[in-house]
Amino acid sequence: MAKKVISPAAINALKEALTCVYWYKRDLRSYLLHSVREPNILGRLNWGDVKRNIVSDFVDFLAENQETYKEELLYLMSDIVKMNDFSHLERLEDGKEKATKAKESVKALGKLFTTHENYISEQTKIEERRKKAQLIQGKKQAVNKKLRELNQKYIQLLTSTNSQSRGYELEKIVKELFTLYDLDPKSSFRIQGEQLDGAFTFDNTDYIFEAKWQKELTGIQDLDAFSGKLSRKLENTLGLFLSINGFSETAVIAHSTGRRTMILMDGSDLMAVLDSRIDLQQMLLLKRRHASQTGNIYLRSHEIMLL
Repeated sequence: MAKKVISPAAINALKEALTCVYWYKRDLRSYLLHSVREPNILGRLNWGDVKRNIVSDFVDFLAENQETYKEELLYLMSDIVKMNDFSHLERLEDGKEKATKAKESVKALGKLFTTHENYISEQTKIEERRKKAQLIQGKKQAVNKKLRELNQKYIQLLTSTNSQSRGYELEKIVKELFTLYDLDPKSSFRIQGEQLDGAFTFDNTDYIFEAKWQKELTGIQDLDAFSGKLSRKLENTLGLFLSINGFSETAVIAHSTGRRTMILMDGSDLMAVLDSRIDLQQMLLLKRRHASQTGNIYLRSHEIMLL
Protein backbone atom coordinates (compact mmCIF):
# COMPACT_ATOMS: atom_id res chain seq x y z
CA MET A 1 0.00 0.00 0.00
CA ALA A 2 1.27 3.49 -0.88
CA LYS A 3 2.45 5.66 1.94
CA LYS A 4 -0.23 8.10 3.16
CA VAL A 5 1.50 11.44 2.99
CA ILE A 6 -1.49 13.69 3.74
CA SER A 7 -1.72 14.23 7.48
CA PRO A 8 -4.88 13.46 9.49
CA ALA A 9 -4.97 17.10 10.60
CA ALA A 10 -5.10 18.24 6.97
CA ILE A 11 -7.84 15.69 6.24
CA ASN A 12 -9.96 17.02 9.11
CA ALA A 13 -9.32 20.62 8.03
CA LEU A 14 -10.50 19.75 4.52
CA LYS A 15 -13.70 18.26 5.92
CA GLU A 16 -14.38 21.38 7.97
CA ALA A 17 -13.72 23.72 5.06
CA LEU A 18 -15.98 21.79 2.65
CA THR A 19 -18.74 21.71 5.25
CA CYS A 20 -18.54 25.44 5.97
CA VAL A 21 -17.95 26.80 2.45
CA TYR A 22 -20.97 25.07 0.90
CA TRP A 23 -24.10 25.55 2.96
CA TYR A 24 -26.48 23.70 0.66
CA LYS A 25 -25.95 20.08 -0.33
CA ARG A 26 -26.80 20.80 -3.98
CA ASP A 27 -23.96 23.35 -4.15
CA LEU A 28 -21.60 20.92 -2.45
CA ARG A 29 -22.56 18.15 -4.88
CA SER A 30 -22.08 20.41 -7.90
CA TYR A 31 -18.63 21.46 -6.69
CA LEU A 32 -17.50 17.89 -6.03
CA LEU A 33 -18.91 16.70 -9.36
CA HIS A 34 -16.58 19.08 -11.18
CA SER A 35 -13.61 18.44 -8.90
CA VAL A 36 -13.07 14.68 -9.12
CA ARG A 37 -11.98 12.56 -12.07
CA GLU A 38 -14.43 9.79 -11.20
CA PRO A 39 -17.90 11.26 -10.54
CA ASN A 40 -19.17 7.77 -9.68
CA ILE A 41 -17.47 8.27 -6.32
CA LEU A 42 -20.34 10.57 -5.42
CA GLY A 43 -22.75 7.70 -6.00
CA ARG A 44 -21.28 5.96 -2.97
CA LEU A 45 -22.51 8.74 -0.70
CA ASN A 46 -25.83 8.89 1.14
CA TRP A 47 -27.11 12.27 0.03
CA GLY A 48 -30.08 11.93 2.35
CA ASP A 49 -27.72 12.18 5.32
CA VAL A 50 -26.68 15.47 6.92
CA LYS A 51 -24.08 17.49 5.03
CA ARG A 52 -21.29 17.05 7.58
CA ASN A 53 -21.61 13.26 7.42
CA ILE A 54 -21.65 13.32 3.61
CA VAL A 55 -18.44 15.37 3.53
CA SER A 56 -16.83 13.12 6.14
CA ASP A 57 -17.68 9.94 4.21
CA PHE A 58 -16.43 11.45 0.95
CA VAL A 59 -13.09 12.71 2.29
CA ASP A 60 -12.52 9.55 4.34
CA PHE A 61 -12.98 7.42 1.21
CA LEU A 62 -10.36 9.45 -0.66
CA ALA A 63 -7.99 9.45 2.32
CA GLU A 64 -8.24 5.70 2.80
CA ASN A 65 -7.37 5.17 -0.86
CA GLN A 66 -4.62 7.75 -1.30
CA GLU A 67 -2.68 5.50 -3.66
CA THR A 68 -5.53 6.14 -6.13
CA TYR A 69 -7.10 9.44 -5.06
CA LYS A 70 -4.23 11.48 -3.63
CA GLU A 71 -4.42 13.85 -6.60
CA GLU A 72 -8.09 14.52 -5.87
CA LEU A 73 -7.32 15.33 -2.25
CA LEU A 74 -4.48 17.66 -3.19
CA TYR A 75 -6.58 19.38 -5.83
CA LEU A 76 -9.45 19.95 -3.40
CA MET A 77 -7.09 21.35 -0.79
CA SER A 78 -5.25 23.61 -3.25
CA ASP A 79 -8.52 24.88 -4.77
CA ILE A 80 -10.30 25.59 -1.50
CA VAL A 81 -7.39 27.50 0.05
CA LYS A 82 -7.62 29.95 -2.89
CA MET A 83 -11.25 30.82 -2.10
CA ASN A 84 -11.78 34.38 -0.90
CA ASP A 85 -15.34 35.20 -1.99
CA PHE A 86 -18.00 34.12 0.49
CA SER A 87 -20.78 36.42 -0.66
CA HIS A 88 -23.02 33.40 -1.30
CA LEU A 89 -22.95 32.74 2.44
CA GLU A 90 -23.41 36.37 3.45
CA ARG A 91 -26.80 36.42 1.72
CA LEU A 92 -28.09 33.67 4.03
CA GLU A 93 -29.60 34.08 7.47
CA ASP A 94 -26.75 34.79 9.90
CA GLY A 95 -24.68 35.18 6.75
CA LYS A 96 -21.83 37.14 8.30
CA GLU A 97 -21.33 34.46 10.92
CA LYS A 98 -21.43 31.70 8.29
CA ALA A 99 -18.99 33.60 6.05
CA THR A 100 -16.62 34.25 8.95
CA LYS A 101 -16.65 30.58 9.91
CA ALA A 102 -15.97 29.58 6.29
CA LYS A 103 -13.07 32.06 6.06
CA GLU A 104 -11.56 30.71 9.27
CA SER A 105 -11.88 27.11 8.09
CA VAL A 106 -10.23 27.96 4.76
CA LYS A 107 -7.45 29.83 6.57
CA ALA A 108 -6.86 26.86 8.88
CA LEU A 109 -6.69 24.52 5.90
CA GLY A 110 -4.31 26.92 4.17
CA LYS A 111 -1.80 26.78 7.02
CA LEU A 112 -1.78 23.00 6.99
CA PHE A 113 -1.71 22.83 3.21
CA THR A 114 1.32 25.14 2.99
CA THR A 115 3.21 22.93 5.42
CA HIS A 116 2.05 19.85 3.56
CA GLU A 117 2.91 21.37 0.18
CA ASN A 118 6.46 22.06 1.37
CA TYR A 119 6.66 18.49 2.66
CA ILE A 120 5.40 17.11 -0.64
CA SER A 121 7.91 19.26 -2.52
CA GLU A 122 10.77 18.00 -0.37
CA GLN A 123 9.58 14.40 -0.66
CA THR A 124 9.37 14.81 -4.43
CA LYS A 125 12.94 16.10 -4.52
CA ILE A 126 14.08 13.20 -2.35
CA GLU A 127 12.31 10.74 -4.64
CA GLU A 128 13.85 12.36 -7.71
CA ARG A 129 17.31 12.14 -6.14
CA ARG A 130 16.67 8.51 -5.24
CA LYS A 131 15.57 7.65 -8.78
CA LYS A 132 18.55 9.52 -10.22
CA ALA A 133 20.90 7.64 -7.90
CA GLN A 134 19.28 4.34 -8.91
CA LEU A 135 19.64 5.26 -12.57
CA ILE A 136 23.30 6.16 -12.12
CA GLN A 137 23.91 2.98 -10.15
CA GLY A 138 22.14 0.94 -12.84
CA LYS A 139 24.26 2.51 -15.56
CA LYS A 140 27.40 1.96 -13.50
CA GLN A 141 26.55 -1.71 -13.04
CA ALA A 142 25.89 -2.06 -16.78
CA VAL A 143 29.23 -0.39 -17.57
CA ASN A 144 31.09 -2.61 -15.11
CA LYS A 145 29.45 -5.71 -16.59
CA LYS A 146 30.54 -4.72 -20.09
CA LEU A 147 34.03 -3.89 -18.84
CA ARG A 148 34.33 -7.38 -17.35
CA GLU A 149 33.36 -8.88 -20.70
CA LEU A 150 35.92 -6.77 -22.57
CA ASN A 151 38.55 -7.55 -19.94
CA GLN A 152 38.05 -11.28 -20.49
CA LYS A 153 38.45 -10.83 -24.24
CA TYR A 154 41.60 -8.81 -23.73
CA ILE A 155 43.12 -11.37 -21.34
CA GLN A 156 42.48 -14.08 -23.95
CA LEU A 157 44.30 -11.97 -26.54
CA LEU A 158 47.38 -11.81 -24.31
CA THR A 159 48.05 -15.48 -25.06
CA SER A 160 47.39 -15.16 -28.81
CA THR A 161 50.34 -15.72 -31.15
CA ASN A 162 48.61 -14.56 -34.33
CA SER A 163 49.63 -10.92 -34.47
CA GLN A 164 47.33 -10.01 -37.38
CA SER A 165 44.11 -11.40 -35.89
CA ARG A 166 45.18 -10.11 -32.48
CA GLY A 167 45.43 -6.59 -33.90
CA TYR A 168 41.96 -6.71 -35.39
CA GLU A 169 40.49 -8.13 -32.18
CA LEU A 170 42.19 -5.41 -30.15
CA GLU A 171 40.65 -2.80 -32.43
CA LYS A 172 37.20 -4.32 -31.81
CA ILE A 173 37.75 -4.23 -28.05
CA VAL A 174 38.85 -0.60 -28.17
CA LYS A 175 35.90 0.37 -30.36
CA GLU A 176 33.46 -1.30 -27.95
CA LEU A 177 35.21 0.43 -25.08
CA PHE A 178 34.91 3.83 -26.76
CA THR A 179 31.24 3.15 -27.51
CA LEU A 180 30.66 2.25 -23.88
CA TYR A 181 32.02 5.65 -22.83
CA ASP A 182 30.08 7.58 -25.51
CA LEU A 183 33.17 8.58 -27.45
CA ASP A 184 31.42 8.19 -30.83
CA PRO A 185 34.00 5.85 -32.41
CA LYS A 186 34.25 5.47 -36.18
CA SER A 187 35.19 2.26 -37.96
CA SER A 188 38.59 1.78 -39.57
CA PHE A 189 39.15 3.71 -42.77
CA ARG A 190 41.89 4.19 -45.35
CA ILE A 191 43.01 7.59 -46.67
CA GLN A 192 45.57 7.86 -49.50
CA GLY A 193 46.91 4.44 -48.70
CA GLU A 194 47.44 5.20 -45.02
CA GLN A 195 45.78 2.78 -42.61
CA LEU A 196 44.14 4.62 -39.72
CA ASP A 197 42.87 2.36 -37.01
CA GLY A 198 39.99 4.64 -36.18
CA ALA A 199 38.69 7.94 -34.94
CA PHE A 200 36.49 9.20 -32.12
CA THR A 201 35.16 12.37 -30.54
CA PHE A 202 35.76 13.34 -26.94
CA ASP A 203 34.93 16.60 -25.17
CA ASN A 204 34.01 18.26 -28.50
CA THR A 205 37.41 17.40 -29.96
CA ASP A 206 38.03 14.97 -32.83
CA TYR A 207 40.74 12.38 -32.28
CA ILE A 208 42.62 10.12 -34.67
CA PHE A 209 43.32 6.77 -33.01
CA GLU A 210 46.05 4.28 -33.81
CA ALA A 211 46.99 1.08 -32.02
CA LYS A 212 50.12 -1.08 -32.15
CA TRP A 213 50.77 -4.43 -30.57
CA GLN A 214 54.38 -5.46 -31.08
CA LYS A 215 57.08 -6.95 -28.89
CA GLU A 216 59.38 -3.94 -29.03
CA LEU A 217 58.62 -0.48 -27.72
CA THR A 218 56.98 1.87 -30.18
CA GLY A 219 59.70 4.16 -31.44
CA ILE A 220 60.11 7.65 -32.77
CA GLN A 221 59.51 6.61 -36.39
CA ASP A 222 55.98 5.40 -35.58
CA LEU A 223 55.14 8.57 -33.69
CA ASP A 224 56.63 10.68 -36.49
CA ALA A 225 54.36 8.93 -38.98
CA PHE A 226 51.36 9.40 -36.70
CA SER A 227 52.22 13.06 -36.25
CA GLY A 228 52.33 13.41 -40.02
CA LYS A 229 48.81 12.04 -40.31
CA LEU A 230 47.64 14.52 -37.70
CA SER A 231 49.28 17.42 -39.52
CA ARG A 232 47.07 16.73 -42.53
CA LYS A 233 43.91 17.04 -40.43
CA LEU A 234 42.13 20.11 -39.16
CA GLU A 235 44.24 22.13 -36.74
CA ASN A 236 42.26 21.18 -33.62
CA THR A 237 42.40 17.43 -34.33
CA LEU A 238 44.35 15.47 -31.72
CA GLY A 239 45.73 11.95 -31.68
CA LEU A 240 45.61 9.02 -29.28
CA PHE A 241 48.28 6.39 -29.85
CA LEU A 242 47.88 3.07 -28.03
CA SER A 243 50.97 0.88 -27.84
CA ILE A 244 50.33 -2.21 -25.75
CA ASN A 245 53.99 -2.66 -24.81
CA GLY A 246 54.76 1.02 -24.37
CA PHE A 247 56.99 3.62 -26.02
CA SER A 248 60.71 4.30 -26.21
CA GLU A 249 61.98 7.16 -24.08
CA THR A 250 63.41 8.98 -27.08
CA ALA A 251 60.06 8.85 -28.88
CA VAL A 252 58.23 10.28 -25.89
CA ILE A 253 60.78 13.06 -25.34
CA ALA A 254 60.84 14.02 -29.01
CA HIS A 255 57.08 14.44 -29.23
CA SER A 256 56.71 16.11 -25.83
CA THR A 257 58.38 19.23 -27.19
CA GLY A 258 56.96 21.87 -29.49
CA ARG A 259 53.29 21.72 -30.41
CA ARG A 260 51.87 18.62 -28.76
CA THR A 261 49.20 16.99 -30.93
CA MET A 262 48.95 13.54 -29.37
CA ILE A 263 48.66 11.71 -26.09
CA LEU A 264 49.97 8.21 -25.46
CA MET A 265 48.38 5.17 -23.89
CA ASP A 266 49.85 1.73 -23.17
CA GLY A 267 48.63 -1.70 -22.15
CA SER A 268 48.72 -0.92 -18.44
CA ASP A 269 46.47 2.10 -19.08
CA LEU A 270 44.04 -0.08 -21.03
CA MET A 271 44.03 -2.70 -18.28
CA ALA A 272 43.38 -0.02 -15.64
CA VAL A 273 40.23 0.99 -17.53
CA LEU A 274 39.09 -2.60 -18.13
CA ASP A 275 39.68 -3.36 -14.43
CA SER A 276 37.45 -0.38 -13.52
CA ARG A 277 40.31 1.29 -11.68
CA ILE A 278 39.84 4.47 -13.67
CA ASP A 279 37.18 5.90 -15.95
CA LEU A 280 38.27 6.12 -19.60
CA GLN A 281 36.99 9.66 -20.06
CA GLN A 282 38.72 10.76 -16.87
CA MET A 283 41.95 9.15 -18.05
CA LEU A 284 41.83 10.93 -21.41
CA LEU A 285 41.02 14.24 -19.76
CA LEU A 286 43.89 13.95 -17.27
CA LYS A 287 46.36 12.82 -19.94
CA ARG A 288 45.42 15.75 -22.18
CA ARG A 289 45.54 18.26 -19.31
CA HIS A 290 48.88 16.92 -18.10
CA ALA A 291 50.33 17.19 -21.62
CA SER A 292 49.08 20.75 -21.90
CA GLN A 293 50.45 21.81 -18.52
CA THR A 294 53.74 19.90 -18.36
CA GLY A 295 54.54 18.92 -21.94
CA ASN A 296 54.61 15.22 -21.02
CA ILE A 297 52.36 13.32 -23.47
CA TYR A 298 52.87 9.97 -21.71
CA LEU A 299 51.17 10.17 -18.31
CA ARG A 300 50.70 6.58 -17.13
CA SER A 301 47.77 5.17 -15.21
CA HIS A 302 49.75 4.50 -12.03
CA GLU A 303 50.91 8.13 -12.10
CA ILE A 304 47.32 9.31 -12.53
CA MET A 305 46.38 7.49 -9.33
CA LEU A 306 48.93 9.63 -7.48
CA LEU A 307 47.64 12.97 -8.78
